[in-house]
Amino acid sequence: MATIGLTALSHGAGCACKLPAAEVHALLGDFAASADPRLLVGNDTADDAAVYQLRDDLAVVTTVDFFTPIVDDPYDFGRVAAANALSDVYAMGGTPLTALNLVAWPLATLGREPLRDVLRGGANVAREAGVAIVGGHSIDDSEPKYGLAVTGVVDPRAILRNSTARPGDALYLTKPVGGGVASTAAKRGLASERLKATAVEVMTTLNRDAAADALRAGASAVTDVTGYGLIGHLHELGKASGVSAVVRAKDVPALPEVLALLAGDEPPIAGGSRRNRDWVEPAVMWAEGVPEPQRWLLCDAMTSGGLLVAAPDGAGAPGTPIGRLESGEPGTIRVV
Repeated sequence: MATIGLTALSHGAGCACKLPAAEVHALLGDFAASADPRLLVGNDTADDAAVYQLRDDLAVVTTVDFFTPIVDDPYDFGRVAAANALSDVYAMGGTPLTALNLVAWPLATLGREPLRDVLRGGANVAREAGVAIVGGHSIDDSEPKYGLAVTGVVDPRAILRNSTARPGDALYLTKPVGGGVASTAAKRGLASERLKATAVEVMTTLNRDAAADALRAGASAVTDVTGYGLIGHLHELGKASGVSAVVRAKDVPALPEVLALLAGDEPPIAGGSRRNRDWVEPAVMWAEGVPEPQRWLLCDAMTSGGLLVAAPDGAGAPGTPIGRLESGEPGTIRVV
């Protein structure tokens, strides 16, 4: 049974299995934000992690992320999930220090060895990041799931938030999008070996260096691009910051072959990507010339994607320039 592809046991792939953004925001809206003045970043702005101040020069960053298999190989699943969880700390400008494994696994059917490979993959990425995995929790579950709860630190004076973007800043994206298309195509037997290998390489690349570069460039705001897609996370950033945005669709970098797959008769669009588009469509104004494949690409439910950086034009921010921020209806986006 250990030779079964992990994605065959999953109803959704990676971050595409997240609950719909509209439902999550509605649920969180029922709870008042904490009044503790030491909580510098909570859940009220839909940021990537929480930040709690301990002293003038030190704050704790905490986050948790886990999901169903995004790839069939257990080792790569562990690597992708760990890189994805660590990304939330990097997106806040922080340094991750420790992590706890979160495991749901059908031990009776899949056995111990594939789980050992998942944990080994997660441990190797954590080691690359200088993070100690110090424990965890596991449950028996017919659908595999894996991720990390991560604790890090940040200087309160150098936090990267999604709520402090400035009109006039340029937008940069540090990784190509299309991971949701790649994983869905792989499940359907439509993805080439090149696409699968490139997608894994992108998803296992840490956002550590990109975050450091964003800080040096004086970024006004940063978020990482995961399950709600580029357009969804930009919508959250704009709404939290009180700004609107313009995105140049043709400038958004994509994984190889995904636009061709999206242009096919039966495009491999993840369910999470469809939910993203339904949610964000009322806030998006598509230029007439933007083709459907690129519209779907911007809504693609990514896993362990890159950083979306708002920074002054020409300041050396990392990534590909894809648009700009403007004064306008908060959270609205023009795609040209």
